[in-house]
Amino acid sequence: MPHLSANLLSRLPATPAVALPDARLLALPEKVLQFGTGVLLRGLPDYLIDKANRQGIFNGRIVVVKSTDGGDIDAFRRQDGLYTLSIRGIDDGQEIEENVVCAAISRVLSAKSQWADILACAANPDLTVVLSNTTEVGIQLVSDDIRQSPPVSFPGKLLAFLLARYQAFQGAKDKGLVIVPTELIPDNGTKLEGILLEQAHRNNLDAEFIDWLETANQVCNSLVDRIVPGRPDVATQTALAAQLGYHDDLLTMSEVYTLWAIEGDEHVKQVLSFEQADAGVVVQPNINLFRELKLRLLNGTHTLSCGLAFLAGFPTVRDAMQDDCVAGFIHNLMLGDLLPGIPYHVDEKMGQRFGMQVLDRFRNPAIEHRWLSITMNYTAKLQMRNVPTLLHYYHKLRAVPHYMALGFAAYLLFMRGTHQRDEVWYGELEGQEYPIQDDKAGYFAELWRRLEPAELTHTVLHNQTLWGHDLAALPGFLDCVSRYLHQLLEQGAHATVAQALNRKPVAV
Repeated sequence: MPHLSANLLSRLPATPAVALPDARLLALPEKVLQFGTGVLLRGLPDYLIDKANRQGIFNGRIVVVKSTDGGDIDAFRRQDGLYTLSIRGIDDGQEIEENVVCAAISRVLSAKSQWADILACAANPDLTVVLSNTTEVGIQLVSDDIRQSPPVSFPGKLLAFLLARYQAFQGAKDKGLVIVPTELIPDNGTKLEGILLEQAHRNNLDAEFIDWLETANQVCNSLVDRIVPGRPDVATQTALAAQLGYHDDLLTMSEVYTLWAIEGDEHVKQVLSFEQADAGVVVQPNINLFRELKLRLLNGTHTLSCGLAFLAGFPTVRDAMQDDCVAGFIHNLMLGDLLPGIPYHVDEKMGQRFGMQVLDRFRNPAIEHRWLSITMNYTAKLQMRNVPTLLHYYHKLRAVPHYMALGFAAYLLFMRGTHQRDEVWYGELEGQEYPIQDDKAGYFAELWRRLEPAELTHTVLHNQTLWGHDLAALPGFLDCVSRYLHQLLEQGAHATVAQALNRKPVAV
């Protein structure tokens, strides 16, 4: 069976199994420089640019910079930058299966061995956009000489590229770029811009260039949200190859849902014209609402559900969503407790719509998201994602949020470490051990060793070092959490959830 390549495209028959690119898309000019080859970039920004190109909107391709040789760089070269995105999931209750050969990537260059070729791209007048996803550690200030070939850090490489562009166009203001980092850190654009300016000063660059860097370029905060597991298992790969009629060493799986929120003005909106191709791309002056919805509803629901669902015997999110009781808890927690508790103004209809999309994502039969992995750093996640929501719920409704209370009770029980091995604490569920991947695991093991459940609940909720607030002082919350913990210990997780579904918040 042949491998995917530009030459193969013309020989592949038209079939509903896969959307192939038109040959004209392979001749579009290079408009984007992208740092990173990871699956998130291929599954979201690169796919969206390809989608726009097919609609005749953006009409530009991507030059990709890879920091190291090896890995998938050879596959990109063999396949002429082409790759298949297999989209699987549920949208408005309908199961979706789509395969798309994406043609947005023109070439992949190695920073290690082709740095001169990368800098040469700075002289391209068609170039308008820089994208990046270099992981969370990529946007950090390090000592870097931008005259190295190449500089060590991502910000150093980007600064060297911008200096080359400034020199190529003699400081022309209209040759600045729109720079959109997609690294999963808050205010990623603001942080990257600050590092670029600091690096420019440390490298003793001219004041004229620094002024151009600040005034001619726009570095945008952005938020990406799409589950892109990447390469599927061997059985799925084999089945897809038979269906598609070719092998693809870059085959990438993704869910249906897309969100790419970018903070920018009308100029940014004009440059990023691919926004018009998909409702999941949003360019607005302020994207805090999207960040809050994702943090409080998606991440917050995961955090307050993970211990309970795991203790109820469901290893994955998908498994839990197939159980009426646990799925009902997750639905009610998200839309009944967390949505009204978001500490940010949210239109009710928009919040409900976002929540229903999240529930569809949780039901995705193609995504295996394990609850145990979600419990990692459990305490810190609760403090960041859920405590502000809990406090705002009380401020707004003056009632006990029972589903949040049950989630907290399950957290306390999950954190009951019974033994330690190789500096890792383990809990036990039906005779099987599970790891407690939390830096507070030892603290909880000690509390469970010497305190009764009711006293333990008071001690933990009262601990302002953990939460930044005395949660035991919230009217009725301590009693509710303590009551649910007693039920979990006596009746088990599933029976406790079943009884909780019919309870209503009680005014305090």
